[in-house]
Amino acid sequence: MSQAETARTEPGPSLTETSGSGTGLVATLRKPSPLWTLGLFRSELVTTFRRWRTIALLGVLAAVPVLVGIAVKIETGDGSSAGPGGGGPAFISQISNNGLFLVFTALAATLPFFLPMAIGVIAGDAIAGEANAGTLRYLLVAPAGRTRLLLTKYATILTFCLVATLVVAISALTVGAFLFPLGDLMTISGTTISFAEGLGRALLIALAVAASLIGVAALGLFVSTVTSSGIAAMATTVGLLITVQILDQIPQLHALQPYFFSHYWLSFADLMREPVYWDDLLKNLGIQGLYAAVFGSAAWARFTTKDISA
Repeated sequence: MSQAETARTEPGPSLTETSGSGTGLVATLRKPSPLWTLGLFRSELVTTFRRWRTIALLGVLAAVPVLVGIAVKIETGDGSSAGPGGGGPAFISQISNNGLFLVFTALAATLPFFLPMAIGVIAGDAIAGEANAGTLRYLLVAPAGRTRLLLTKYATILTFCLVATLVVAISALTVGAFLFPLGDLMTISGTTISFAEGLGRALLIALAVAASLIGVAALGLFVSTVTSSGIAAMATTVGLLITVQILDQIPQLHALQPYFFSHYWLSFADLMREPVYWDDLLKNLGIQGLYAAVFGSAAWARFTTKDISA
C-alpha cells in the first residue's frame, strides 16, 4: 500500500475496546468528525491528482487547444478565414479575429470525447481500482461508513470534472492570447460585448461544460462498484459513453434522444447569445441531475451491500 493510500486510513476514527468491571471488553465506535471527512476528501484529491495517469490526461486535454490554435494560425496565415464551408465547431471561424473564441472552440472540440473519456477513466477507477489494488478494505477499517466513502469519491470525481474543464479553458485562453488578437467580441446574436464580459461568458461556459459531465461521473462511479477490475470499469464506462453518443445521432431514436446524457452537451453555446437562451441549458442540468440521482442511488445500493474482500 502506497504512502498516500496509507495516509487516508490514519486520521480516521478507530474501533476501541474498553473494559468495565466484570463486563469484559465492550466495543465502542466513535463517529467520524467533519474534520476527518474533510481530511479524507483532501487525501483523495491528493492521491488522484498525483497519479501519472491523471497528469497524462490533463496534459492531453491541455494540448488540444494548442493544436487547434496552431492549425488555425497556419490556415489563416495568408489572411483567409478559418473553417471554410462551415466545418468544425461553430466558433472556429472567429478565432483569427479574437483569440477568446479559441476557448469556446476548444471546449466544443473536447466535450464530445476527450473530456468525458477522462472523466470515465477517473470515475471507473474510483472504487474498482481500490478493490483491485487491495486498498479498499483498508479504507473501510475505520468506521467512516461506506456512504461517506462513496460520497467522498464522487466529490473527488466532480472536482476533477471542474479542474479538467478549466485546464482546457485556461490553455485555450493562453494560446489564443499568444497567437491571435484579443478585444471586444460578437455574440451569436450579432451584438457586441466587451472583452471583460466575454471573459465572464467564457467562465460560465466552462462551468456549464463541467456540469455537463455530472451524469458521466455518476455512471462511471456505478460501473466502478459493479466490478473489482479498474481497467474493466474504465473500458465499460468509455464504451457506454461512445455507444450513447452513437445512439444520439440515429434519427429513428429522436423520441429517446432528449433523455441521453449527451444530448444537450453543446447547449453551452447559448451562453453566447444576447440575451442568453436558457431553455436547453436548464434541460441539460436537469438531465445531468437525473442521471446523478439514478446512477448515484444505484452505486450506493450496490456498494453498501457489496461483500468487500480486498
